[in-house]
Amino acid sequence: MATQIPDLNATVRTGTGKGAARQSRRDGMVPGVVYGGGKDPLPIDMKFNALLKHLKAGRFLSTLFNLKVDGHEDVRVVCRGVQRDVVRDLPTHVDFMRLRRTSRVNLFVNVVFVNEDKSPGLKRGGVLTVVRQEVELNVQADSIPESVVVDLDGVNIGDVIHINDTSLPEGVKPTIARNFVIANISAPSGLRSSDAEEAAG
Repeated sequence: MATQIPDLNATVRTGTGKGAARQSRRDGMVPGVVYGGGKDPLPIDMKFNALLKHLKAGRFLSTLFNLKVDGHEDVRVVCRGVQRDVVRDLPTHVDFMRLRRTSRVNLFVNVVFVNEDKSPGLKRGGVLTVVRQEVELNVQADSIPESVVVDLDGVNIGDVIHINDTSLPEGVKPTIARNFVIANISAPSGLRSSDAEEAAG
């Protein structure tokens, strides 16, 4: 099941060149261009506050968006560059690249834990320590997984969960080649203190 793709709203920018871009900024907009996908570049304007909100949310350059432009079909895009004011560090121009449904892209996907009630380690008071709340995956644009699912059934205290312990959909692969850690179950503080005292004794 594909994850929900966030919308970005824009309007077609009338005119090109620096003059038109400056006028857009005076009107509270951020000028941009949509290119690629076998189509001509499309000059657009985005509302400054809406774009800034997305930028502050993080991962803007690695998020797939559904771009909605009046008078044009919706298109899936990824941001390929944000120009910023050198003094105020605010966006002054943005570039988007169109993606075909068969295009591959790197995106961050949330990690979800299931069957916590079936984990012997958690039943004994162990603590689930999450190392990665999200994982960067290389995916096809039309088959983005909703989440990376970690099954805690049978996981005990001291167990470490790696990316290879999860079941990723066919064709989906992590951008990091090594078998990195996602989470672990550590002993509760009381049990750790007891173990330390026994070791000292």
